[in-house]
Amino acid sequence: MLPMRYVVVCVVQGEAGNFNNQMREEVWNKFNAKSSKLPAHFTIKAPFEYDDPIDELESILEAFCKREKAQPFELDGYGHFGDRVVYMKVNMSPEAKEMHDRLIDAMRKAPYIAFDKKDGKDKTFHVTVASKRIQPVFDKVWEYAVSRPCQFECEFNNITIYKWQDNTWQVHKMYQL
Repeated sequence: MLPMRYVVVCVVQGEAGNFNNQMREEVWNKFNAKSSKLPAHFTIKAPFEYDDPIDELESILEAFCKREKAQPFELDGYGHFGDRVVYMKVNMSPEAKEMHDRLIDAMRKAPYIAFDKKDGKDKTFHVTVASKRIQPVFDKVWEYAVSRPCQFECEFNNITIYKWQDNTWQVHKMYQL
């Protein structure tokens, strides 16, 4: 059996998610700068591969979502990682950050899950606007992004596993908080 590729995210829904999805499409159309094939989201666990079913992770997430409840965060302004990525800044409420850290601890119990500084407790929370083929047009993308007001109240209300299949990310399972 070939290993399957997965990613675990929180899908940003509602007005904020729609704004990010629309903006990513505009950036692609105007500047030919791509983003992920995933909908608006912040990453909980960066893509990983595993040969067998991920039943253990699924059980951990299901149990976690039964004992936790949705927590607030906001999207507020923009940031960038060098000239490689433009993103919307995520400001986690203290409650959302604490819940996130409990989630990381819970997920670590699955032997095939390991975190690093990009996707562990101390990650830079962000919702990507553009991240592929961006260097040559970084200044234009940045100028365009910061010209668009970005201030949204959001909820960390889901944990979603996507699986890479048929050359795109497809929802494997979504758990509601």
